[in-house]
Amino acid sequence: MKRKVIFLMILFFQFSGTNSGEKIKSSVWDVSLLNTALEANYLSTLEKEIILEINKLRTNPEKYATEYIAPLAKRYNRRLLYYPGDQPLLTKEGVNALYECVHDLKRQQPLSLIYPSPGLTKAARDHVNDQSKTGRTGHQGSDRSGMRERIERHGEWQVRIAENIAYGGKTAQQIVIYLLIDDGVRDRGHRKNFLNPDFRVVGVAEGNHPQFKRMTVMDFAGGFKTTEQ
Repeated sequence: MKRKVIFLMILFFQFSGTNSGEKIKSSVWDVSLLNTALEANYLSTLEKEIILEINKLRTNPEKYATEYIAPLAKRYNRRLLYYPGDQPLLTKEGVNALYECVHDLKRQQPLSLIYPSPGLTKAARDHVNDQSKTGRTGHQGSDRSGMRERIERHGEWQVRIAENIAYGGKTAQQIVIYLLIDDGVRDRGHRKNFLNPDFRVVGVAEGNHPQFKRMTVMDFAGGFKTTEQ
């Protein structure tokens, strides 16, 4: 029987101004505290769940690595990852990228919570709406806009901005984990964006993609002030 293998593409981009930020510590996950997007009615259920996953990761990276990522090591068969509930994913690095991720997260200090931003969500949604029609991938829109242009359409950002894009994935946790492992990405840019202490707000948008079925855009900033009426 021919085995069907899926591919997941992940992309990131970052632009910075000045650096600032503070860390917080949390030894346990209090979902009532971490679910900062609970009342954000402009977000879908999956988009809210992604922000919750990011906050679980940021407030207790070691726990996230131990409970969610390390157990996946036994699901590799050479370069194939058999993620629970999904078709096998052909990776570039095999299990070594996962081991590196677990090692990094166990050394990572806890970080501050991140909160949803309506303006950043609009910027992320602009890109999802565009690529859901064109079938393109990457950070450049069909109008040649980049992450910074899309974000600045909706307001003024502070400190630093970055963008993670995932193509594929079924659940919020799977999307975040694949970006964290960052298979095939030399500088692990997605992982760095998730764990950047400067970030305080995020916009998340998910939608259909002609090739990968689902795409998810996450736009991060140190702060964001909308200029729209």
